[in-house]
Formats: sequence, C-alpha cells, structure tokens
Amino acid sequence: MNTEQILRERAGEQCELCGSIENLAITAVDGDRDNAEKCVLTCGTCHNQIENSELIEPNHWRCLNDSMWSQVSAVQVVAWRMLNSLRSEGWPQDLLDILYLDEETQAWAEVGAEIGTENDTKHIDSNGAMLSSGDTVTLTKDLTVKGANFTAKRGTAVRNISLVFDNEAQIEGRVNGQRIVILTKFVKKSG
Repeated sequence: MNTEQILRERAGEQCELCGSIENLAITAVDGDRDNAEKCVLTCGTCHNQIENSELIEPNHWRCLNDSMWSQVSAVQVVAWRMLNSLRSEGWPQDLLDILYLDEETQAWAEVGAEIGTENDTKHIDSNGAMLSSGDTVTLTKDLTVKGANFTAKRGTAVRNISLVFDNEAQIEGRVNGQRIVILTKFVKKSG
C-alpha cells in the first residue's frame, strides 16, 4: 500500500483534523511524504491553512478540540502546532492547558514549530524575578477585569500561569474561574 492508501484507511476516508470528506490530500509533517507515520490526511481547507499561515481562519481550528485527542502522533503534532500559532485567540490556550503529549511527540512538535519560545522573551515580575509557565504569582494591587464585572483583589494567588509568548509584559492565569491577561508589573512570584 502507498502512503495515501494507508492514510485513507487510518482516517476512515475523512480529514484527521476537522472530519471533512472533501478534497482529501496528504499533508506531510516536516516534509516526509513517504512515511505515513509522519503524515496526516487533511481536507483542502486544513491543508491550505497549514501550508499558508496568511490563510488561517481561527474558528475553523476549533475542530482541534476533538482531533487533539487522536492516538496518531502526527495528528497530535499538527494540533499542538496549530493551537500554539493561534494562542492569541484565547481559546487555544485553554486547549493547550489540557493537551498532553508524551515526551517524544512533544519534542517532535517543538522542533518544527514556528512559534516563539519562552526563552525568546523574559517575563519579569514587579520585584525583578524571572517568571516561568506554571509558576504561582500574587497580585500586588487590585485589578479591574474588563468585561468580567469583578475586581481581582490585591493578594490573590494566581496558580499555573501561562506566559504570553510574544509579549514579555503579559501573563495569563485564572482568577475567579476566568482566564485573564495580567501585566507582569502587577504581580510578584510566590514561593
């Protein structure tokens, strides 16, 4: 069997990312079209948006909510990379927070990812301490949360923060059950 036949059988004749049955084609992850383990069967829409980032329609990728749980490593890699490229939309970060990849798959996803890494920017708290993803911080002043009708009080602990990869002055975290963006100058690292 050739690569396309293997992928069609594995995918059940549908896009492995969004489930569409239209214009199915091979999308090679990192350019290896001859190895089915390194390819994903995609529809024309997914394929075009993966190949050309200027065509990305963020709402199309809400399908990753389901496909990110695939047992196929290549599908997991594409899902992780797309979610990372769309992080600024808000909802992809929530999916990334619950997505688990084994070490080998995570390394593969990161190698070819076209995103900034946390090492590109340095997130510094109000006391000059370096912040990292997963840290716990404490708010140093009351913050009015726009659009959420509450004030995050001084002294509130924000656990398991995420760094905004392209803005060193911002982090994200959950306060009162809502994911919010917080300026680093208004937090201090705990612990």
